[in-house]
Amino acid sequence: MPITIGIAGITGKFARCVSAQLLKQSDVAIRGYCRDPSKVPASISSSDQVTLFKGDAFDADAIRNFAQGCDVIICCYLGDDKLMVGGQKALIDVCEDLGVARYIASDWALDYTKLKLGDLFPKDPMIHVRAYLGTKEKVQGVHVLIGGFMEPVLSPFFSILNTQTNTFRFWGEGDEPMEGTTYNNAAEFTAAVARDTNATGIIRFLGGRATIREIAETYEKVYGIKTSLERLGSLDELYRIMHEKRAQNPADFYSYMSLFFYYYWINGQTFVGPDVDNAKYPEVKPVSWEDYMRQWSLEQLPTSYFTLNA
Repeated sequence: MPITIGIAGITGKFARCVSAQLLKQSDVAIRGYCRDPSKVPASISSSDQVTLFKGDAFDADAIRNFAQGCDVIICCYLGDDKLMVGGQKALIDVCEDLGVARYIASDWALDYTKLKLGDLFPKDPMIHVRAYLGTKEKVQGVHVLIGGFMEPVLSPFFSILNTQTNTFRFWGEGDEPMEGTTYNNAAEFTAAVARDTNATGIIRFLGGRATIREIAETYEKVYGIKTSLERLGSLDELYRIMHEKRAQNPADFYSYMSLFFYYYWINGQTFVGPDVDNAKYPEVKPVSWEDYMRQWSLEQLPTSYFTLNA
């Protein structure tokens, strides 16, 4: 059966990855929504499977025009809390009104369902949106959890890997699992979920699950270079430092956000695995930490996030 899939925020990095995966399927029609359709890559916009709609996140008439006829909508918004909560609620309301069966929320993260509001503040919008979906009768929420995206995890943002010195820096004991999935692998899985009309609720997928010590060993195996490990402190020390930094200068968001992510990513509170739903979609091959590294040269690895293309 042909399926019509709406993608809200289709100009975004992850949305482009999802679109590319969906366009491999001849039974899919895509309705894309964004503020500026001219920014959609030609590889997507030129397809006769794609129809683009222009509008912002709070334009009720434009959203309704976009959502009309969709079997499922994937929200790929990425922005401030107003967009991530209010913008998604506007989409969800239209889905409910039009009878769109499923709404794939803008999640793709660690298991935030085990957090309280305020714990990992960038994920608070996800908690609000999931609760809001729970109040609806017609549209069912779908929440795809994938751990951390591998590309930014090994980018300078997290300061875990220094490819100049081949040093891996870590908090904790070094034996905590690090759960990760690449952008394209998460997009493959999301595309499969979107096409599966029975897929609802929390769905868990992981490309790789390994400790920092194992990831360093994989790096040595792939690139043939000896690594060193630098322990930065305990998880208790990390918790204290990240809250001190936030209290000292709350406006300096980027000085402490990565620390909050790191803490909740490995402290055992938000693990997606080890029990995951990978086997439900055998056509999607999980991309491990080793597979990911083999996709990039050593020079490209730290900047792989910025060089991703759909």
